Amino acid sequence: MALLIVVVFILGYTLIALEHPLKIDKAASALLTGVFCWVILVFGIETMPVSGTELPGNPQAFLHDSLSEHLSNISEILFFLLGAMTIVELVDVHDGFRIITDRIRTTSRVKLLWIIAWVAFFLSSVLDNMTTAIIMCALLRKMVRKHDDLWFFGGFVIIAANAGGAWSPIGDVTTIMLWIGGQVTTLEIMQNTIFVSMIALLTPLLVATVVLRRKRGQPELAKTEQPEGNNSSPFERKLLFILGVAALLFVPVFKTVTHMPPYMGILFGVGALWYVTEFLHRGDPPQQRHERTVAAILHRIDTPAILFFLGILLAVGALDSSGHLHLLSEFLDRSFGNIYLINTLIGLLSAVVDNVPLVAASMGMYKMTEFPPNHDFWNLLAYCAGTGGSILIIGSAAGVASMGILKVDFLWYMKRITPYAAIGYFAGVAVYFLLHM
Repeated sequence: MALLIVVVFILGYTLIALEHPLKIDKAASALLTGVFCWVILVFGIETMPVSGTELPGNPQAFLHDSLSEHLSNISEILFFLLGAMTIVELVDVHDGFRIITDRIRTTSRVKLLWIIAWVAFFLSSVLDNMTTAIIMCALLRKMVRKHDDLWFFGGFVIIAANAGGAWSPIGDVTTIMLWIGGQVTTLEIMQNTIFVSMIALLTPLLVATVVLRRKRGQPELAKTEQPEGNNSSPFERKLLFILGVAALLFVPVFKTVTHMPPYMGILFGVGALWYVTEFLHRGDPPQQRHERTVAAILHRIDTPAILFFLGILLAVGALDSSGHLHLLSEFLDRSFGNIYLINTLIGLLSAVVDNVPLVAASMGMYKMTEFPPNHDFWNLLAYCAGTGGSILIIGSAAGVASMGILKVDFLWYMKRITPYAAIGYFAGVAVYFLLHM
């Protein structure tokens, strides 16, 4: 039974990867994988490692508490994702992003790639990688018409958002965990990882620039035209854009001041914008008023993408509760021992398994008496766990969010973006090693 849960997990990932050839929505495969993993855990709990400890006295109570804990953590992410997507769609339906898109007039693939990538890099350090990916993908839909171009730029948004979140204590869930746990401090994590995070983005950008410039016969970008029939006034565009961005930027401030989870801050922003739009359109014709309120926007949210995220995280939670992730961490420690190799492998694993339980397992295994705060192990762990997820599109929250918004195909991403992400990831690890050897 202990092996069966791993087999089901791998099979589920395979079905997700083959979504388009099989013509089966990835959300269905993810949900079944998540449920089956927990069902196997229920019937085979006696044979599971259970996080490397002895079997609890009441296995069913242990599983119930474990599932409730994982579902609580997953719900926080899903509510945050739902709120952020609602705000972005609300700005979009009022044409608020034209404030930015009208100012980016280039039709050069190379120039647009560099602009989008570096904006995402620095924005994710202030917000977080998932929110940044949602915003940037919404902008791309307004600026790029061709399907492959849209997916290509979206792939680099994922690389940039994950790299930008890795050097900021509030830019990624894993860096937040290490920051709150005391393994890293604000200034030290920024000083030790900002340069290697920039390398993780700069290297694939340079390679992509060479590749794009060799395709001289390829026509330049054709910008999307604004849809007809949108009657938003300039005042409405500016107001919703400013309020939308302010609501997103307010989230880390809200968390710092109240010490409440980020999803509470994003729900506050949704509620505030809901009031504003209801007041703003109170005199509009009923049909037009209905189309521009939050109630209508909620119907535009990609629910299958959220259910996909739910299924994936449930499956990973089952592996965590069964003890497989803890055993994996112990195996890495016994087999390699070198902190650079261990962290590099953890980063690669985070492309397949969610980086949160991997980092949590590492924090449990390695005490601060062995590796004191701001040790190379913790700094490199923050970088590797944050950027390694870019190698596969389902390896990070930014990737899953982009997958839902832009409908990026798993195999297309693996073929076209994974090489760039891997080049950047290993370049950053190499630079960190050279700087700290």
